[in-house]
Amino acid sequence: MDIYLVGGAVRDELLGRPVVERDWVVVGATPAELEARGYLPVGKDFPVFLHPQTREEYALARLERKVAPGYRGFTTEFSPTVTLEQDLARRDLTINAMARSADGQIIDPFGGRTDLEQRILRHVSPAFVEDPVRILRVARFLARFAPLGFTVAPETLALMRRMVEAGEADALVPERVWRELARALDEPAPRAAIGLLRDCGALRVVLPEVDALFGVPQRAEWHPEVDTGEHIMLALQIAAARGAPQTVRFAVLAHDLGKALTPREQWPRHHAHETLGLPAIEALCARLRVPQEHRELALLASRFHTHVHRALELRTSTILELLERGDAFRRPARFAEFLEACECDARGRLGLADAPYPQRARIERALDIARAVNLDDHDREGLDGAKIGERLRSKRLAALKAMLADPAD
Repeated sequence: MDIYLVGGAVRDELLGRPVVERDWVVVGATPAELEARGYLPVGKDFPVFLHPQTREEYALARLERKVAPGYRGFTTEFSPTVTLEQDLARRDLTINAMARSADGQIIDPFGGRTDLEQRILRHVSPAFVEDPVRILRVARFLARFAPLGFTVAPETLALMRRMVEAGEADALVPERVWRELARALDEPAPRAAIGLLRDCGALRVVLPEVDALFGVPQRAEWHPEVDTGEHIMLALQIAAARGAPQTVRFAVLAHDLGKALTPREQWPRHHAHETLGLPAIEALCARLRVPQEHRELALLASRFHTHVHRALELRTSTILELLERGDAFRRPARFAEFLEACECDARGRLGLADAPYPQRARIERALDIARAVNLDDHDREGLDGAKIGERLRSKRLAALKAMLADPAD
């Protein structure tokens, strides 16, 4: 029985990056032998075990064979005769197909170390085409490593394009698409993932609503980058640079979907794109089974982001309505994420990443003022139900008018 550290842990060690989790491959063993040593079996489709002390995953070396379309169309074979190189050969990228032995030797049958040094994401073998999830995984790895100078090998990109043309991407199940997309959004360069998916044609399959934004013009005086898709990429990268949570990054990705639905004769104006995009967001979230908190924030950002952008021009009564419709009093944390998405949107314009955005401060100041308003017993006297709410709103509006300058006055 020989045990090897494999995959991402080896890659990250060689890159000098922190190793988050360690995966191990066991060669020359049977499930019974591992269980006899106290390993806990947890794998459903193939033998995976948890170490009795570290709880790290140990998998028996295995082969995979394609028997049907899609990423589930595989049979798995394992036995003590499967070699380490055979196990590594089924992996997606060369940089993920290395192993380290117990004595520290690096086993690298596919040139992963050289590709690490040259900053290249390259497929291991032609078997890459057998699993469409690998398209999404390459995009995710590019989102992680693009800041280090990594690019996708031309032959790998060509292979991804052929997979899309062959309809392999159509077999991706919603849960897996969302899982990989969400992980890509959390990486340092999520725009790189979206760009790669577009380059290989997969974006129009998995995110057609986002793909439709590319080539849609906007008014140059407001958006120097003009192209709506490029604006989304810029805003998404701003969100990543600011360390925004995944919910905000998704809201940024989805907030302008309505611009793809504007009639061409109205371009580059996009009247009512805020509400036009709501059904598109609902459809995207339903299709990919996006979590509820992501969906809610994306809808809020689409519907009201232009209100925040015009905050310096809004009357206090309109600002109060924004706070109410955004549920800012009951859900201040979500409202703060909404404002973050709006700021990323404002900064995601060519040459304006560092421009001042006082609109957010005005809305935050208004929320602080309105939240400080309370009703005492005298205020509540003789009132009940809706009348109490009306009185509270009246006092909040009075406080806002007293403490905020109304642009209309």
